[in-house]
Amino acid sequence: MKIAVLSPVAWRTPPRHYGPWEQMASNLAEGLIAAGHDVTLFATADSVTGAQLEAICPQGWEEDKTADAKVNECMHISYLMEQAHRFDIIHNHFDFLPLTYSRLIRTPMVTTIHGFSSEKIIPVYQRYNDAGQYVSISNADRHPELRYRATVYNGINTADFTFEPSPQEYLLYYGRIHPDKGTHDAIQIALHTRRPLLIAGIVQDEAYFREMVQPYADGEQIKYLGAVGGSARSTLLGKAAALLHPIHFNEPFGLSVAEAMLCGTPVIAYNRGAMPELITDRITGFLVNNTHEAAACVEDLSCIDRHACTARASTHFSATRMTADYLEIYKTM
Repeated sequence: MKIAVLSPVAWRTPPRHYGPWEQMASNLAEGLIAAGHDVTLFATADSVTGAQLEAICPQGWEEDKTADAKVNECMHISYLMEQAHRFDIIHNHFDFLPLTYSRLIRTPMVTTIHGFSSEKIIPVYQRYNDAGQYVSISNADRHPELRYRATVYNGINTADFTFEPSPQEYLLYYGRIHPDKGTHDAIQIALHTRRPLLIAGIVQDEAYFREMVQPYADGEQIKYLGAVGGSARSTLLGKAAALLHPIHFNEPFGLSVAEAMLCGTPVIAYNRGAMPELITDRITGFLVNNTHEAAACVEDLSCIDRHACTARASTHFSATRMTADYLEIYKTM
């Protein structure tokens, strides 16, 4: 099949550190190539891929502050749609905007819905229910007003992560610094358990970071590392005694959760969103409701078999599994 993969253009594909949608577009594109398909990746010009790369935006608008996000996105999407006739399938990882072209082209389009930024965007998805071919990334993230082809879990390149049987003592928070992600809660869990905490991620809410995170980052028990990507990500995740994921929203998936488990690291997460689909309670981690329950679970980490964490992540959340699931959808179309 000739497949066009439409990636976002906020960040490079694959991202240097943060950019989960771009990461999934990359993992899928490379997986489809490995399966023998003719793949064209529409992404920023500095993207790295084994596919044919088509680009009209030099780099991600998050990485070039002189760029206008809406202009870049408009140019990027239309650049693919003007070439839609070249492809058998278009796979949209770009949210709702490309749907507005779906009745103007003949090429069928699959849209992976990576989450809903607001209820205000639902009417767009509803309008294209008949043409969108929607795929959810977890059952928890399905909207009752939309029609879905399937649920396909995000897939990780397993070769990028190494199993670590002998962790260190530190707890890890890995994600964007934002109230939704519960960075401050992770700090409280570490303080209650007297464990060191490493915090890694981009600062998405400056005021929250300044008021709720930075005052606790003493460089000794609580350390803020900034964004961590590349091979260092596997080491950081694998050496952790546990990943803390105290989310305050219904998260559609949670890449760091699957990545940590792939390294053998159990996850202590608030029981919201897709967490029950990712974590098997008391087998690959703990599903809790507050900081006190989370702190108690830190004391029970020895009951988790790190091999079980790796086995679950490898079976359910690999790029190979994700690619195979998407190919089944393409074939039925």
